[in-house]
Amino acid sequence: MATIFTKIINREIPANIVYENEKVIAFKDINPQAPVHILVVPKKEIPTINDITEEDKELIGEMYLAIGKIAKELGIAEEGYRVITNCNEFGGQEVFHIHFHLLGGKKLGTLV
Repeated sequence: MATIFTKIINREIPANIVYENEKVIAFKDINPQAPVHILVVPKKEIPTINDITEEDKELIGEMYLAIGKIAKELGIAEEGYRVITNCNEFGGQEVFHIHFHLLGGKKLGTLV
């Protein structure tokens, strides 16, 4: 069964897309946890970080390049931002299609 992210990639569900290339799509989170909260998603469906393979190295790098571009475009690169990835139930993963949360636009608290 396709994830909600695959449905967004396939334009079956609308999203506020802020960046897209042939390998990556990024859109605003519908439940933002910061003034800027973007989800950066590979177009290849990979369920969890544990499922990344050797052949996915370039794709993961492409995701980080996209994050840097988006942060600059949204004006949060200089002050700083946080990138979070959740893995499986205990890690808080809700959609089983890997993705990065790009959070910024205010001073973020410590995690631990």
